[in-house]
Amino acid sequence: MATQIYLNISVKDLNRSVQFFTKLGYTFNPQFTDENATCMNISEDIFVMLLVEKFFQTFTTKEIADATKTVEAMIGLSADSRAKVDEMMSKAIEAGATEPRPLTDHGWMYTRNFQDLDGHLWEIFFMDINAMPQG
Repeated sequence: MATQIYLNISVKDLNRSVQFFTKLGYTFNPQFTDENATCMNISEDIFVMLLVEKFFQTFTTKEIADATKTVEAMIGLSADSRAKVDEMMSKAIEAGATEPRPLTDHGWMYTRNFQDLDGHLWEIFFMDINAMPQG
C-alpha cells in the first residue's frame, strides 16, 4: 500500500473554504464530511482535511497560528506544465485568493504562490527534471 498524506489545516468557515477549493477543481469525500470537517481530494494518495478552527483545536494543545500573519507551512503541489500552473493560479485569484509574491522562473522550475481565504500559502510548480542544472 502506498503511503497516503493527510494534511490538516484550520479554516474559519468550512462552507466558504469548500466553495473556494471547488472553484479550483478539487472534490471532497462526503464520507469524511460533516459540519466540522471535510476531506479534500488532491490525488489518489494526497488529501487535505479542512477542519473548522474549534474542531482543529481539539487535536492540539498549541495555539492555532493565524495564517494571515504567520507562516505555519507552505503547501507545494506539482503541476504537469507551466500552463497548468498559470491555469490553477487564475482559478485561485478568481475564487478570491491573493498572490503574495511574483512568479519565480528558474527555467527548469516555474513556481507561483497563492494565499487562500484563511491565509494558508500554496505553491503550485512545474519542474522539468531533464532541464535541471547538474551540480
